[in-house]
Amino acid sequence: MDKLARIYLKEVVTRHGIPVSIISYRDPRFTSNFWRSLQNALGTRQDMSTAYHPETDGQSKRTIQTLDDMLCACAIDFGKGW
Repeated sequence: MDKLARIYLKEVVTRHGIPVSIISYRDPRFTSNFWRSLQNALGTRQDMSTAYHPETDGQSKRTIQTLDDMLCACAIDFGKGW
């Protein structure tokens, strides 16, 4: 198995499960045969975003805001020990 695939499985899939779908930019890293083959093997639907698409942009902003809120809550709960 390719080193990148092992890292992806260890760091992403084992922590979060197999994604149902992934929305990614049209970057060559996400359109490569390797990436498509890996996602097909996992049964993950791969969707490509379009430039300046408000729904995709909004989804990213909401996700970032949620992560920011969670990190702030952790910092408050754990204080300087975090």
